[in-house]
Amino acid sequence: MTIISTAATAQLENGQTIVFLGDSITAAGAGEKGYITMFTAELQRTRPDADVKVIGAGIGGHKVPDLEARLDRDVLSHHPDWVVIYIGINDVWHSIRDRGTSAEAYEQGLRNLISRCREKDAQVILCTPSVIGEKIDGSNDLDMMLDQYCDLSRKVAAETKTPLLDLRSQFMAYLREYNTANAEKGVLTSDTVHLNEAGNRFVAARMLEATGVRRAAGRVLRHVVLFRYKEGISAADLDQINKAFSDLQNKVPGITAFERGTNNSPEGLSDGFTHGYIVTFESEEARDAYLPHPAHLEFVKMLGGKLDKPFVFDFWTVE
Repeated sequence: MTIISTAATAQLENGQTIVFLGDSITAAGAGEKGYITMFTAELQRTRPDADVKVIGAGIGGHKVPDLEARLDRDVLSHHPDWVVIYIGINDVWHSIRDRGTSAEAYEQGLRNLISRCREKDAQVILCTPSVIGEKIDGSNDLDMMLDQYCDLSRKVAAETKTPLLDLRSQFMAYLREYNTANAEKGVLTSDTVHLNEAGNRFVAARMLEATGVRRAAGRVLRHVVLFRYKEGISAADLDQINKAFSDLQNKVPGITAFERGTNNSPEGLSDGFTHGYIVTFESEEARDAYLPHPAHLEFVKMLGGKLDKPFVFDFWTVE
């Protein structure tokens, strides 16, 4: 699974005001289970003394020209320090009824919004629009047009040096991992566009990362090792093995974390495996270099005659 991070790092400071500007996705985001509400709750939990003012400024059906028309009233009147612009779905979606936004007006409108915010000393985080259909094979009706408009958002962010939260890329990376059935909706959206609870949670997490409230998720490779030791192995031997396994993280490049523990599951399904170890690698190349590394081979030699059975399982995840 690939996670695309923000193109530039933003940092929400104590005492600041942040406005989330957008369409119906953002309007719903201020609801009980919306992404803005989740963002605010996490901010209050992790930084209870931050005194950050969070404002939702979403209106259903709105497009880039609508945001331009109401920017002063709904955003700049609050004297924000940060403005998160999450727009573009309707600019594309409404093209079905010939009520969309031209590519030229969309690009120029984004530039205008950013410029006017900066004139009032507000910094901007620009989001790419997410999805109009959750299929992962490119067969959603508006995939091509939506990707074109996302490219315009990326272009504007790059040329104006504006932090970019590439929600389109992040949604598609997640869906490739968790929508292998190629469903049109129901994974992150309720109706192909509007976020369900999982989608709101996903967007809240990305917003927390984009504003520096939470460390950005990264893709890591887990190397899971289970040992079933032979009967009669001594406590001294176990200590030696555990220490030697742990020491590999100091001897082999590319290991980012090491964890270990003994089984305490009440389910009775361990099949005699008593000791578990997780080695986290930064890449497959690091894992592949680890396997023949002299320090690892020396550790494997140490295990000789002590194991009844090993079990090894590797997988990618995001932390």
